[in-house]
Amino acid sequence: MVNDYNGTSIGGFYRLETLVYHEIEPVFDKNSKILILGSFPSVKSRENRFFYGHPMNRFWKVIAGETGCDVPVTVEEKKQLLISNHIAVWDVIKSCSITGSSDSSIKNVVPNDLNIILRDADIEQIFCNGNKSYELFNKYCEPKINRSAIKLPSTSPANAGCSLDRLVTEWEKIRKYL
Repeated sequence: MVNDYNGTSIGGFYRLETLVYHEIEPVFDKNSKILILGSFPSVKSRENRFFYGHPMNRFWKVIAGETGCDVPVTVEEKKQLLISNHIAVWDVIKSCSITGSSDSSIKNVVPNDLNIILRDADIEQIFCNGNKSYELFNKYCEPKINRSAIKLPSTSPANAGCSLDRLVTEWEKIRKYL
């Protein structure tokens, strides 16, 4: 949901920072063992109303690779893949000002209350999908929940320097908890 626009002049161009609220429900159940946190949904994810909706984001390929499952296509298949493998997914941010999908433009952060998941699921480990998620988690969430997270390389297409093979190798850390 978009509530406000603030203009920023960058190199003579006028860019709109939009105040956006997170409207995607977390995916988890009482059997979830790991929690994977992104920073905030991309424009495509917000349009699709589900996590990692950009077709170039490699999240679903990585999770399929780590679990030995087929790459899901529909939202229902994605939810089933997560739940059947005891994976919870959400984002650190509840609302923020953001330009498009750019993590580097994020301002005015209001964090999600991770206790919504932690009080009902047996989460053994929290993982952050990328640097921004990890930075925001450490700033806003870790002090409130008194739990640490493990940083994983971002599956975002913006992290083009990291190949799919390298992502799968780095993300093997989640297997210990599945």
